[in-house]
Amino acid sequence: MSDIDASGQQHPAEDPHKQWNRNYSELLQELRVAQTGVQILFAFLLTLPFSVGFEKITGSERVLYVVTFICSAIAAALLIAPVSYHRLAFREGRKPQIVRTAHRLAQCGLFFEMAAIVLAIYLVVEVVAGVRWAALLGAGMALFYILMWYVLPLVTRPDRD
Repeated sequence: MSDIDASGQQHPAEDPHKQWNRNYSELLQELRVAQTGVQILFAFLLTLPFSVGFEKITGSERVLYVVTFICSAIAAALLIAPVSYHRLAFREGRKPQIVRTAHRLAQCGLFFEMAAIVLAIYLVVEVVAGVRWAALLGAGMALFYILMWYVLPLVTRPDRD
């Protein structure tokens, strides 16, 4: 019996404990990429109100900014949560539960990261080019992210018997 790893390579079957450890390690590697992106966006949004010209944005743009900022904060919390969860539960023999929970947290975190990125794009384009361009480009970017992050993995997975 053999398993197929993340790269599509077959390898001899591994015991369940090693498989859960490998799955968790792979998830952490993926989270490092997502965490970096959301942390950079969060830091940028954190400094924005203190920059020159921020006082010129309209009331609706301020609301949009706050929603974007909160989405990035939620994304950061969800994408970092698996590390804290693991630290608190790793010696209790609950690796399968830790991996499943971390997977769900990562999925939710990626959703909020996508929302924060799309809203940030909308906000910047609205300030620079107006509402029409912001709506068009924001919707286009939302569609692009949905296609790349959700549709592509579904349409490219092999048929399951």
